[in-house]
Amino acid sequence: MTEKHLTDTRFDQFELAPDLLRGITEAGFTHCTPIQAASLPPALAGRDVAGQAQTGTGKTAAFLVAVLHRLIQHPPPPGRRPNQPRALVVAPTRELAIQIHKDAEALSRHTGFVTHAVYGGTGYEQQRDQVAAGVDILIGTPGRLIDYFKQGVYDLKAIQVVVLDEADRMFDLGFIKDVRYLFRRMPPPSERLGLLFSATLSFRVTELAYEHMNNPEAVETETDHVTAEQVEEICYMVANEEKIALLLGLLKAHDPQRTILFVNTKREAERVWGFLEGNQIKTAILSGDVPQRKRMRLLTEFQQGELPVLVATDVAARGLHIPDVTHVINFDLPEDAEDYVHRIGRTARAGAAGEAISFVCETYAFSLPDIEAFIGHKVPVGAVSDDLLAEVDPKSRVFPPKEERDRRRQNKGKPGRPGRHVGAKGRRPGGSKPRSK
Repeated sequence: MTEKHLTDTRFDQFELAPDLLRGITEAGFTHCTPIQAASLPPALAGRDVAGQAQTGTGKTAAFLVAVLHRLIQHPPPPGRRPNQPRALVVAPTRELAIQIHKDAEALSRHTGFVTHAVYGGTGYEQQRDQVAAGVDILIGTPGRLIDYFKQGVYDLKAIQVVVLDEADRMFDLGFIKDVRYLFRRMPPPSERLGLLFSATLSFRVTELAYEHMNNPEAVETETDHVTAEQVEEICYMVANEEKIALLLGLLKAHDPQRTILFVNTKREAERVWGFLEGNQIKTAILSGDVPQRKRMRLLTEFQQGELPVLVATDVAARGLHIPDVTHVINFDLPEDAEDYVHRIGRTARAGAAGEAISFVCETYAFSLPDIEAFIGHKVPVGAVSDDLLAEVDPKSRVFPPKEERDRRRQNKGKPGRPGRHVGAKGRRPGGSKPRSK
């Protein structure tokens, strides 16, 4: 985190418990980011907060410090059972839930609080047993949280703090009914602390906040710049049939060490992956049908620099904090302008610099005006010179192993596959009932 990205407000200026402050210090935090400096005073004073800030500016640490402070300062309700969480953090994606849990364990290591994360795709029995054995801070995605709740693994009667992270994404992914289902089973807003954070606060998110929170204080930082100032944006007007040639040419010209390349469909992800692998660029695909264990392994290899390029659908657009991502390439422009912000937010995190390259092709060119209107500025247009277009042998494309293609075809449309969730009515997509106790 660069110094210019921080404020003059120090964490030790707040009246935090020594054990909490020790965890903050050991995690490497000394000065607050703008969203932390703005949101912590009201949150630590016990007032609800609806916060907006750019992605990668420290929202997670902001609400975790507030959660831990609240639990330290206020004892649990009398008669609370071990499987009654005191704090609930709801996140829209598995990756985000995992990252929040990792940060929570680091910040709370000296407090004695038990934190667990629950999410789909893996560890069903293990996660359930951990929550049943006892938890103070429960972090999870809506589907699995509701699944375990309906089984009686835990209840929400002892909740003292609730956090809704990436609230706008909850609407985008269709989780908002699930979120309301959880809110209605907690103590009333006047009896708990409510924190809502997002990179964008739309009218529908604000309405949700005032419906389920206690007169939340709106906190917004850097609202004049929807995208981070350190992101260098550029776009190229390119024909559909030249996109692969331009991609290979740019990768060879920039020689990026850590690039996330976004596409809009899994079919296109496989095609792009095939040409990259066939042209000696090591890469992997991150999409919704990749099993959770493999997904985490790929992310680890990407973080460690073993994979220079990661081809991803929007499942990876939010919640991933991967240090030192040098480039984000929108091979396909997103159809939702907000997704553009969250995609390019994978680079230039915590004050670092990064480059965002977008292809404006015949299929998705219609998205550019909406994106520019949303971010409030024009995206500079680069010239597609002959030097940038690599020679591509159509036969250079490789294909996934046959068993991998067969598995994906079998998973297509299959109820209960990794990434699907249990809805508010307690039934898995496709009509199957959740697993019994």
